Amino acid sequence: MKKLLLTAVLVCLLALGIGVFLPRWLQFMLTMAMANGLVSLGIVMLMRGGVVAFGQGLMSAMGAYAAALAFNALGWQDAVILPLLGGAAACLLTAAFGPLLANYRGIFFSMLTLALSMVGYGILVKTDSLGGSDGFNMGRVTVFGQALADEQVSFALYAVTLVFAVLASLLARLYFSSTRGLVTQAIRDNELRVEYMGGSVRLSMTINFWLAAFLGGMGGALAVMALGHVDPNFSYWTTSGEFVFVAILAGTHSVVAIMLSSVVLEVVRSFSSSYFPNTWQLALGLFLLLVIRFLPQGLGSLRSAKKDAS
Repeated sequence: MKKLLLTAVLVCLLALGIGVFLPRWLQFMLTMAMANGLVSLGIVMLMRGGVVAFGQGLMSAMGAYAAALAFNALGWQDAVILPLLGGAAACLLTAAFGPLLANYRGIFFSMLTLALSMVGYGILVKTDSLGGSDGFNMGRVTVFGQALADEQVSFALYAVTLVFAVLASLLARLYFSSTRGLVTQAIRDNELRVEYMGGSVRLSMTINFWLAAFLGGMGGALAVMALGHVDPNFSYWTTSGEFVFVAILAGTHSVVAIMLSSVVLEVVRSFSSSYFPNTWQLALGLFLLLVIRFLPQGLGSLRSAKKDAS
């Protein structure tokens, strides 16, 4: 535990030190990668139980809209409070679906979560008070009540997102190693045996769904703070597909791999869309096919392979 905590602190400090010297465009790209990585972390949490959520974009949208509405309507501007508010809003608004979805597995779970996401998209598009299909803007946040100058905004958002990403990854790592986390893996392998041993499969999967919703909402809030604009595309099925792409690319072996995979997605999207604007999705798909072919358990399996070899 102490070693893990020390490693997280060192990684955070090192990334903060490097971030000071990065150009603004790169700070923004890494900020978005870490925010989206948190959403994908929720998918991996469900994948460890044997299900894949294709509707995580809805959680991200709920967190983003909650943060933007709190900023514009309530005057809540702090960059530390808004992500927590976004996570709580996504968790509370979808809490009732957790026990229902916990009864389903495989393609049924995936399609139900996708259906919920598209229902949310339709509601957001038709709600004029939320900006309709165009969405609405969000102003500049503060950090612990301190206003940010133009040259400070990019790094401040990078730093806040980094701290949230490292903290969430650390807690997720501890959760995966806990009794509840190990029960989740047992559910994926043989849920009937888990029931025979006295564990509640439905409760475990419900808790995982709530945690995934919180992570998705927090990631969405961090993303909208960096973008300054929210619209229904946060909940569109292609957005959810990108989160699933990151989760599959990373695998379920390492939380660090999730953030790295999210960075890979942002790098490919940024550079490919600049040089190959009409075919960057093709490059992304080919890359995923190569990973599935040669690393079917994701990039995180490389670390497990090294441990086994030693």
